[in-house]
Amino acid sequence: MTTQIRRTDVGKKAGMVATGKLTALLVTRAKKPGMYGDGGGLYLQVTGNGTTKVAKSWIFRYRFKGHTSKAGRPLAREMGLGSTETWSLSQARERARQQRQLLNEGKDPIEVRKQQELEDLLAKAAARTFRDCAKDFIRAHRPGWKNAKHAEQWRSTLERWAYPIIGKLPVSAINVDLVLKVLQQPIGKEPDAPSLWTARTETANRVRGRIENILDWARALKLRGEGENPARWRGLLDKLLPARSTVSPVQHHKALSYADLPRFMTELRSRNSLSARALEFTILTVARTSDTIGATQSEIDREENSWIVPATRLKGKRGTRKRDHIVPLSDRAREILNGRQSTHLLFAHDNGEPLSNMGMLELLQGMGFGADLTVHGFRSTFKDWCAEQTAYPNEMSEMALAHVIPNKVEAAYRRGDMRARRRRLMADWADYCASPPTSNRSNLLAFRAAKAFAE
Repeated sequence: MTTQIRRTDVGKKAGMVATGKLTALLVTRAKKPGMYGDGGGLYLQVTGNGTTKVAKSWIFRYRFKGHTSKAGRPLAREMGLGSTETWSLSQARERARQQRQLLNEGKDPIEVRKQQELEDLLAKAAARTFRDCAKDFIRAHRPGWKNAKHAEQWRSTLERWAYPIIGKLPVSAINVDLVLKVLQQPIGKEPDAPSLWTARTETANRVRGRIENILDWARALKLRGEGENPARWRGLLDKLLPARSTVSPVQHHKALSYADLPRFMTELRSRNSLSARALEFTILTVARTSDTIGATQSEIDREENSWIVPATRLKGKRGTRKRDHIVPLSDRAREILNGRQSTHLLFAHDNGEPLSNMGMLELLQGMGFGADLTVHGFRSTFKDWCAEQTAYPNEMSEMALAHVIPNKVEAAYRRGDMRARRRRLMADWADYCASPPTSNRSNLLAFRAAKAFAE
């Protein structure tokens, strides 16, 4: 049996040490953990417990002038040459000979291997285009997104704005100049046409963010180098482009004035359609369009007279802590639901087909109260009404809107959902929605709200 070699025992200068100390039989029979030298820097490494769990691999040990101790002496380096299950003794000797040849040429075998791996990665990256990576990114993250619409938005914005410029380029080649080319592409064919960043800033920023995410993903897969992400805003693009706030002030959803709401609701109730009832219910519950369209019969607690919107369907960043949103139902909201018990979804056509997310918007914009009104804007109408026409506290209206309350004091107060008080708030809101267009109920509502809050 060959003598076990101490781990500190390194062969002499490569090319001057006799080889052939091991045999194929000894390699097969070796069980005791340790290093077994063959000569020329080649070792058989045995690890495990020495009985049933034994692993064997080839190690090439050497010293190189570029790696020295504080005293200036070359340090031992170890380079794995693979498992004995993959490489035979004769193959391991040939691989060790190749490393000794590199040493004789003044090259460090480990550094040569690293360089070759880097070149292989670059070659692999050259074959992966930005578009390929974007498709793989969307496919990998689709299960974590709330709905298919989000994935389609990713695909369509990249298809429209990014792919024509960088889609066919290697993902490793995307740099700041190319990202700027995407963001500053002209909107129109006129010589003085505005750029995407200045004309459609919000869209441009979404495109930028999506490019940034894809490039980060590609770097994690070693398809890009370790440098700065060229699509990152802070510290990079913010030095090259004007801030969004300076070129595109935030445009809030167009909202109907609460003073015009009674007249609008009178007109809405006169319309007999699925979209009309869905829109009326959305206004009465101050819900989001997606919450109404996705509402099911099982979410209605008819004993408690409430609508429980599951946390999984609420708007908000995935991974943040959310809880079910409980909406107290007014008499009119319950009346609408009583006529919608024939399908699984609360607002679906007779054939079970769900209401389109454009159904309520198209109805709203065709009613003559303003072509730029949005369904979401009625949440602002509710908020303005609460602030200007009632004495209900701000945190109560925020809870009714299912908003996250950032203030720690208000958030702590919210640990109880104030359901009884909120039920009175929603009843007053429904009463106001049903009031005659010329009626002014401000004083009465303010009195009732103040009384409710004091109870």
